[in-house]
Amino acid sequence: MQAHQSFSQLLPRLWRHISPRRRMQFALLFPLMVLAAFAEIVSIGAVLPFLAVLSDPALVFEHQLAKNFVSALNLSEPKQLLLPLTISFAIAALLSGTMRLILLWVQTRLSHAVGSDFSISIYRRSLYQPYAVHVVRNSSEVIAGISTKADGLVQNTIMPLLVMAGSSLMLFTILLALLVIEPTIAFSAFAGFSCIYALVIFVSKKKLERDSQRISLEQTEVLKAVQEGLGGIRDVLIDGTQAMYCDIYRSADLPLRRAMANIQIIGGSPRYGIEALGMVLIATLALSLSGRSQGFTSAIPVLGALALGAQRLLPLLQQAYSSWTTVRGAQMSLSDTLDLLDQPLPTYASAPSPEPIPFFHSITVSNLNFRYSEKTPWVLQGLDFSIPKGSCIGIIGATGSGKSTLLDVTMGLLHPTGGDLSIDGVAITEQNHRAWQAHIAHVPQAIFLADTSIAKNIAFGVAENKIDYERVYESARKAQLSKIIESWDMKYNTIVGENGIRLSGGERQRIGIARALYKQADVIVLDEATSSLDNDTERSVMDAFGNLGDELTIILVAHRLSSLKNCTRVIELAEGKVVRSGTYQEIIQTAI
Repeated sequence: MQAHQSFSQLLPRLWRHISPRRRMQFALLFPLMVLAAFAEIVSIGAVLPFLAVLSDPALVFEHQLAKNFVSALNLSEPKQLLLPLTISFAIAALLSGTMRLILLWVQTRLSHAVGSDFSISIYRRSLYQPYAVHVVRNSSEVIAGISTKADGLVQNTIMPLLVMAGSSLMLFTILLALLVIEPTIAFSAFAGFSCIYALVIFVSKKKLERDSQRISLEQTEVLKAVQEGLGGIRDVLIDGTQAMYCDIYRSADLPLRRAMANIQIIGGSPRYGIEALGMVLIATLALSLSGRSQGFTSAIPVLGALALGAQRLLPLLQQAYSSWTTVRGAQMSLSDTLDLLDQPLPTYASAPSPEPIPFFHSITVSNLNFRYSEKTPWVLQGLDFSIPKGSCIGIIGATGSGKSTLLDVTMGLLHPTGGDLSIDGVAITEQNHRAWQAHIAHVPQAIFLADTSIAKNIAFGVAENKIDYERVYESARKAQLSKIIESWDMKYNTIVGENGIRLSGGERQRIGIARALYKQADVIVLDEATSSLDNDTERSVMDAFGNLGDELTIILVAHRLSSLKNCTRVIELAEGKVVRSGTYQEIIQTAI
């Protein structure tokens, strides 16, 4: 995470993540804003002759500027001006409303399109992060960034910034029009209103910053509480801990809602005072104009134009101010979202799938050391061994001995802190690890299952129209799963439920094994993958692996020593070091 930055520093970071196509669309939005602002001037300008002809048609009829208009329409008397000027004023008003509607439509569509770009980018960049990054951070942060904060980026940053830009342009043009009509009063009124908003901004700045930090923090905490409560629903129901999780959720959600309410109150509160002052201004102006030598009738067009201008001006001022408070209130969420958008993409992210690295002889671990950071202890220390192709290697050891970390390094998920992992003498690095992973199928102890059909879970990660169903059936048969599946009404179209909740532990593990077989990899890594299987099923599954040919290399981690009896070699780890190595029989005898 980057250090706290001001909003002016965050904007350039945000702009860097906007694609050239979207930048062009933003550029094209500016002329539309100008047209909408021009329509506002026309609507305000049209009220002058309209009100003038209502109050004194003869004066307008004889005016020098009206002669061409009168001549073009062949008008003979002042009253005939009323209808065409009414139509002109109505057209100007409709044009102004239409342009503002079009501007709103374009701004909203463009904002959400950019939000979609950002959400997809965060998801993509998060998926491509190294495994070591995923290990040390809470998934709630990423999920909140993809869903809540990416959405908030649209509603609380991009859209308000566009509204501020459009409102500012319209404010400027309307102010120019009012200055032409009555410069002293227009300037004084605008300056007074601006000072009020500036004072509110100054007073509320610190409060907005605190609420912004609160929103950013509590959004993640709310999602975390939901994930933990629903993710462990079985234990929650058994232990009766619903009240505790509700308290955790409440302690995050209530401050979040209060902070959001504070920002809304700060954003909306000046409006009512400003509107009241606007009415006072109009009354004062009417009183002032009534004392003119021309009489009050001559002042009606000016008063009407200023009233219409103020009626447009005040909402725009409030809109610009409210957008500012929204943006400032979302500043910390913007910072968090930009941190996720700034995640680097690896060089292979946009490259086609690599050709598998040549693997004909052995996987070699040479003086391998690993730790997660300079401040954490060594997990693996000085490991040296070789895994011949076509062999079955078993790894045992107590909890915390480094078994799972060794598997992660072997699979290229983690890179050695010291020493090497090499394939046929070629060291596996961050540049070529994808070519090594093309050989590997992994079956963990906890199998992730999507809430979809058995067939799609076996062919996990394959587009539906590209699934080879014959291979699905064959993989299920070898995983000792086909008889069970075919006894169900929907067979391979049976929906497994969220994370396979409708299946037994053994069924979930066999789907994981079938998934590995479907991939047709020549290196299969089994991390406690048979722990939920009974002895007969485990024996059948291991025999199925053994029948796949001499080209298949199996790396098997197990707590039960009996699970390793088909291994050509067994390695025992303790405190990150190899303490014993030999055949299954040799390990058994040593253990006795």
